[in-house]
Amino acid sequence: MSDADPSGDPLDVHTLETLGRRAVTHPLVDRWAFRPDDLSPRRLELTLDADRFPASVEAARLDIRWFEGGDYTFHYPELGSEDVWQCRWDRHPKPGAPKEHFHPPPDASAVVKPSDVESSHHLGVLFFVLDWIDDRLEQWHGGPR
Repeated sequence: MSDADPSGDPLDVHTLETLGRRAVTHPLVDRWAFRPDDLSPRRLELTLDADRFPASVEAARLDIRWFEGGDYTFHYPELGSEDVWQCRWDRHPKPGAPKEHFHPPPDASAVVKPSDVESSHHLGVLFFVLDWIDDRLEQWHGGPR
């Protein structure tokens, strides 16, 4: 993930903090932190509850960047011992693609699809993505291990 928003807007740290505080109310989220740290945040990192994932997934997280102009990136990687399965939801100008788009798994490829996120509100986007991950666990992994 690049550190700069294509539109040039700075990170909205207040919104990211709100997202972190609300995210821990979802059963998938273990904890949140700014990365690299609180003094120089570049992204919000949500650590997902490892007990909800099959043994082949060593760690899973959701990296969020929300910008003052309302653009965002939600990057979801599942980290295995030998590979990374990942996807990403973005809202930013992108030539030849809708402003709101999805980089599909398994590699969050450069080929994009229109996003099916229906909300433009930061909490609506957050809970859409967390529910999408929860549905993935139910469908592809058979629920918690």
